[in-house]
Amino acid sequence: MSIRAFALDLDGTLVDSIPDLSAAANQVRRHFHLPPLAEDRIRSHVGDGVATLVHRALTDLRDGSVPLEQHAEAMNVFLAWYGDHIDVHTRVYPGVLDALQQMRDNGYAIALVTNKSIALAEKLTTRLELAPWFALQVGGDSLPEKKPSAQPLHHVAHTLGIQTREIAMVGDSINDVLCARNAGSLAISVSYGYEDVSSYAADYIAATLADAVEFVKNRH
Repeated sequence: MSIRAFALDLDGTLVDSIPDLSAAANQVRRHFHLPPLAEDRIRSHVGDGVATLVHRALTDLRDGSVPLEQHAEAMNVFLAWYGDHIDVHTRVYPGVLDALQQMRDNGYAIALVTNKSIALAEKLTTRLELAPWFALQVGGDSLPEKKPSAQPLHHVAHTLGIQTREIAMVGDSINDVLCARNAGSLAISVSYGYEDVSSYAADYIAATLADAVEFVKNRH
């Protein structure tokens, strides 16, 4: 069955948001009198939503966690700072707008599927003028489950009136590949994002978003 829609990740796929996420994470660390972390270190903690990022930012551990009360305080600090500085240094990756135009010109529907909260995702896509490209946006808190669950792609399919196997999920993390696998969708990893995708067993690894579009167009 041919692909009829693209489901696109946000951070590390459409935009490079690490500078602003890093600043917000380090604002949390300053609040708790901790030394700042390097951007590359915070980059390794991104991908599972803000709540998880805050745990990791405070502990500097991938599986780290802090007490509930401290986490709640840290979340307030993070969200206040990040909400006010969400697009200071965040930029759309080169070539993304042209690739989105190619998707539209070839008749593909486009959905955003991110683990970022829907409020932050919509704020960022509006600020960066990406929002008009999407038929719908699905955030990490839009549904009971987020990536790597199949639920976001089932929601996209239901909303668009298509089947999940007609969706190409494009992202830079293992969560994107697993989400696609769990939904029976095409899994495309991009090599320019925040994670080394070489071992994720995606159906295709794209060097650019336009490369992903060409792969989908030419796969049959």
